[in-house]
Amino acid sequence: MKLIIAIIQPSRLEAVKAALTEVEVFRLTVMDCQGFGRQKGQTEIYRGHEFTVNLLRKVQLQIAVNEDFVEPTINAIIKGGRSGEKGEIGDGKIFVLPLEDCLRIRTGERGGEAI
Repeated sequence: MKLIIAIIQPSRLEAVKAALTEVEVFRLTVMDCQGFGRQKGQTEIYRGHEFTVNLLRKVQLQIAVNEDFVEPTINAIIKGGRSGEKGEIGDGKIFVLPLEDCLRIRTGERGGEAI
């Protein structure tokens, strides 16, 4: 089992969800978050004063999958999350972590069956 954490642009969320549905990944958690990478924020003007916004709005997806779904899930996130054909700085990141155990509260199932 793996836990896939993806940080994407908020505007790409619907495209990522559609791409995940195509590969039969239907369970995910979505959280609003803020951060920055290479972009290092952006400069904005408010009431005539220039200031730098260090944190940019992003969306974090958490998806627990069995081994067979790891690569299809990653490819779907890339397909839906990439801006344009080659992508752009700020499109996001994907992290894949080992998932030691998973428990379904309602039934008590454990492991891959609980996902």
